[in-house]
Amino acid sequence: MPPSRSLRAVLVTAAALPVLLVPSIAAAAQGPPAEQSPAVQSSRTQEAQCEGTGVQRFGPASVTGAIVGAVTHEGRGYVVTRGLKPPVLAEIDLATRKTLRSVRLPDAPAAGEAEGAWAMTVAGGKIYAGTYPVPDLYRFDPATGEVEHLASFGGSGGYIWSLAASPDGKIYAGTYPDGRVREYDPATGAVRVFGVLAAGERYVRSLTVDDHNVYAGLLDKAKLVAIDRASGAVRELAAGGTGFGAVAEHGDRVLGASGNTLFDVRKDGTDARQVGLGDLTLDMIGFAGDGTAYVSSRPRGTIYRYRTGDTALTEVGTPRTGEETRRLVPEGDTLLGFSGSGGMWTMDVRTGQTAFTDLIEAGLPTGSERPQSMLLDRGRTLYVGGHFSLTIRDLRSGDQRRIWLPGEPKDLVRRGDKIYAAIYPSGQIVEIDRRDRVRSLGYLGHGQQRPWDLEYDPRTDKLLVASAPLGANLKGALSVVDPDTGKMDVYLDVIPDQSLMSLSLDSRKGIVYLGGDVLGGGGTPPVKTSASVAAFDLRSRKVLWQVDPVAGYRTFQDIKVHDGVLYGVYKRNASWFAMDLATRTITHQGPLPGYGELTVHRGRVFTSTFFGGGNVYELGTEAKLVATGLGDEWYTNPQLHFEHGSWNAWALAGRDLALIRLDPRCPTLTIPPA
Repeated sequence: MPPSRSLRAVLVTAAALPVLLVPSIAAAAQGPPAEQSPAVQSSRTQEAQCEGTGVQRFGPASVTGAIVGAVTHEGRGYVVTRGLKPPVLAEIDLATRKTLRSVRLPDAPAAGEAEGAWAMTVAGGKIYAGTYPVPDLYRFDPATGEVEHLASFGGSGGYIWSLAASPDGKIYAGTYPDGRVREYDPATGAVRVFGVLAAGERYVRSLTVDDHNVYAGLLDKAKLVAIDRASGAVRELAAGGTGFGAVAEHGDRVLGASGNTLFDVRKDGTDARQVGLGDLTLDMIGFAGDGTAYVSSRPRGTIYRYRTGDTALTEVGTPRTGEETRRLVPEGDTLLGFSGSGGMWTMDVRTGQTAFTDLIEAGLPTGSERPQSMLLDRGRTLYVGGHFSLTIRDLRSGDQRRIWLPGEPKDLVRRGDKIYAAIYPSGQIVEIDRRDRVRSLGYLGHGQQRPWDLEYDPRTDKLLVASAPLGANLKGALSVVDPDTGKMDVYLDVIPDQSLMSLSLDSRKGIVYLGGDVLGGGGTPPVKTSASVAAFDLRSRKVLWQVDPVAGYRTFQDIKVHDGVLYGVYKRNASWFAMDLATRTITHQGPLPGYGELTVHRGRVFTSTFFGGGNVYELGTEAKLVATGLGDEWYTNPQLHFEHGSWNAWALAGRDLALIRLDPRCPTLTIPPA
């Protein structure tokens, strides 16, 4: 069903946004009374402090209309939502720009639940979709409105990254994490699996197909290969500096997008050409009937034109700055595109003039998504980061609104009256002011597209960013960013051959502590065996020392310094430790059921973790369970944001925004299902 009028109102951009009142949130945000004098406290019993359910829910923390896959067929557009369970496949009238109908992709027999479908294609008048994080193949019949599950290509955690249909109607799927191409025959239901395309490859990120070959773009090994459909023989057509995220074929040519380079090669592997795009990344490719290729780019979203023989790409226009493109469809002098935030646009390729349609306003069903990040601003305002969005709640009045952002805000921090967000996948740092105006401070560069942690140093008035690269690269970076000028000092490979997952600032001493990950961006063998902690002096801009707290544990999720002790949470070897900074020795440690972020509140250290139903622990001499039943619905890392002067913290209960009592003096709180 389409969203209600009031729900749609929450989701439009800030410029046109009516204010919604959530009557209960203002009173609830005040929570139980703040700490009182010792005399008054002594008159309150432990039972009185701990009674009640301990949780108040306020509905979806973040609502989305973002999309992943998109295709067109006979005057209709078909898109699949991102982050909803189960995903929605919606049909859009391209002439009226209105949603005509939608269906849910049914849960498949395999374990796990689909949350979207990056891959879509059309064959025999039917729409095919390949889902994640369970790699299942579905088919939608526009004639009947029915959707069916066809096949499973792996277990939970897998992706169908790409789909393509051959001229004779067979479907080809590129999968993760096995890095294979599969052929599905709609006539018989038979599935054929092709062999290894490159040793160690995990991602077949992009596909196209003709009568004789499947052309596959590999992410880890950065290769464009041709697979003979009959024999399965594999030929390498091109090798790039980074993974091939898009491929397209026309006539006797194949185009492949590898980072900022467009590769153009004959299908027999000869006459290879390259055209660069400077500091931009190629995003999507669409061929017009006359052989002209249109290419979208990140992070700006600009469209370029290319024909074989051109020595440069020609700019056509920018549909909307900062968007990612999910599909490009050239039709005469008009280019049709679909944007990841949940948009559809048309562009006149002669003039560059563009008309943009918000798919939520067009009737796309919305729903609750898994949030990326959260920030409590002085107990008055709560910010929740979603896919291409930031939801802003005034905790005093109950008003809320949603604004667009150019990607996923992986972390948020406040400086004065402004909020700063670290954006994936561009590695961009953006500023949001009190009027919801978004200003870019620029991009980290140096391959740093995963900014995992962000803090503000009031002593130097600088932003500190811990980041990881994307793809087969081990080198992360600490970036020191001037929020006024945007000047960025990027310290690449600050922990040698490790990316950075976390940082913790001791502003008084001018030291920032860094937590590493030996796996880097993934896809290349690590050269270290244990994740390191390093102390970085912000005055000298040098590493003071580096240690490996637990041998063989490869990835930190978070670190936090408090009262001379560094607390750490490991990701892949889910556990915690406390390390005395004076001696750099571990004083306490133990297992956890999962991983998440650390929070210091009222002199105590807490961590909220994934898995096991979602738990909160107080870390001391041991991990004491404070609350359970929060769910496992964060997109990045579970977080806690405590109200000042109380034990109440803003967090998630399932996908709902919730205010949860986390008083460590009380018995373990069990949060009931919604």
